[in-house]
Amino acid sequence: MYKNLQWKLLVIAAVTGLAVWSFTPPSKKVKLGLDLKGGVQMVYRVETDDAIRIETETASEQFHEALKTDNITVGGVKVNGLLEFQVEGVPPASEQQFRQLAQTQLGQSFDRDSNGTTHTFRMKPNIAVQRRTEAVQQAIQTIDRRVNELGVSEPIVAPYGTTNDQIIVQLPGVQDVNHAKSIIKNTAILEIKLVESGPMSDEQTLLSSHGGKAPEGMEVVPGTSGARGDTTRVFYLVKRVAAITGRDLRNAKPTLDEYNTPAVSFTLNNEGVTKFTRVTGDNVGRQLAIILDGLVQSAPVIESRISQAEARITGTFTQQEAADLSLILRSGALPASLTVLAESTVGPSLGEESVRAGVMASLVGLGLVTIFMLFYYKLAGINAFVSVSLNLVILLGFMAYLGAVMTLPGIAGFILTIGMGVDSNVLIFERIREEMATKKGAKQAIAAGFDRVLVTIVDTHVSSLIAAAFLFQFGTGPIRGFATTLFFGLASNVFTAVFVSRTMFEFILSRRSAGSTQQISI
Repeated sequence: MYKNLQWKLLVIAAVTGLAVWSFTPPSKKVKLGLDLKGGVQMVYRVETDDAIRIETETASEQFHEALKTDNITVGGVKVNGLLEFQVEGVPPASEQQFRQLAQTQLGQSFDRDSNGTTHTFRMKPNIAVQRRTEAVQQAIQTIDRRVNELGVSEPIVAPYGTTNDQIIVQLPGVQDVNHAKSIIKNTAILEIKLVESGPMSDEQTLLSSHGGKAPEGMEVVPGTSGARGDTTRVFYLVKRVAAITGRDLRNAKPTLDEYNTPAVSFTLNNEGVTKFTRVTGDNVGRQLAIILDGLVQSAPVIESRISQAEARITGTFTQQEAADLSLILRSGALPASLTVLAESTVGPSLGEESVRAGVMASLVGLGLVTIFMLFYYKLAGINAFVSVSLNLVILLGFMAYLGAVMTLPGIAGFILTIGMGVDSNVLIFERIREEMATKKGAKQAIAAGFDRVLVTIVDTHVSSLIAAAFLFQFGTGPIRGFATTLFFGLASNVFTAVFVSRTMFEFILSRRSAGSTQQISI
């Protein structure tokens, strides 16, 4: 018997067993993509104007605060549009100090134009383009984190179209489409702001001591009374600039408050803790409003300086709402609102037909290839059939074990794998024929044939693996599905075409009588 033949057979049996175990039962372990399982596909437009507006407003507010800190009194700061804001009434005595501060605070992002005591700041064109691009990229990352936490298998979130502001979202197997859409579109902007006055039952009463108008640097925000179970609408006058924002969050999770009702606990990062410690230490006795999407959820009184990293949002949440809010806060706020441009649902019946057609195509292809191999290579064609079949089994096991998603292009990759397996066997068989033509015995011809063709097989497969890796890295959707199957198919084909096929030849020869010089049928 050939040396180590028993071990080779045991390795083949073990690999086959593991592969079968990995995808059994297929209905549970083989994940299907949107085109096979059904689900929903949505195309969104990122309203990048929102991101630009927020950038301009934030810059104006921060600059105004910096002016106050440096004791520069101005007539007012107002936003004129998406890209522009004005500072009016700059004192001539503070002109030089104002210009230096403007250059430090805004010089990298805004161009300044002055007309007497009025200074106009306009966002630089390249910065505006950059902010729009960043808004789309951040939206893709945020949506991707959200749908992944929803438990969707291999969702696709990618740029779409040619306008650079559209995103395609594919969610295979999603049943509750409305819930998924609410999670995706919720902006979840968290802000913690100091309360100047309130709560009051109406805005008029709230602003009566300020001449009926919100003072500069302040804004009115609606909310609830804060009493347990009371959802009466009230209004707060708060600072416009937030002390803490959602960007300062490290984590968020659903929890219970002291009344054993659902709440959301969040943890601040190091910078957030520093800010929180400073604002609570400087404002003991004042209210601190926790605002979510422009609505005050609670406004507790600061009783002492707080230096811990964890805080809590309480309100009239259900358990599902608390879980959803935690998920959204963890994934980060969307940089801009989303507009649905298109929505389509793929029914599971279409997926079943695609799977059935793909399996039938694979079986027919394998059958026709086997008939050809038996006709051309005689009994050695059985070797090729076993090798190719085992290749498909190992490929399916690979995909199931690693959680890769099977798509319609992936099924095409299965059919291509059959072709690659046949190609490798043809190379081997033809080389063995050449060796046998030199009057070598069967044992020597097989050994020489496999040894000399190994370099060719490895070379072609490595080249194809590199191509598959690039397809996966830079492709999206169907291309990545095809690249996944191609990659695993190439890896398993090297094992079956070289190791399995050679072991089968050696096993057949080992069953013949010792010293036999009979040639193999090929």
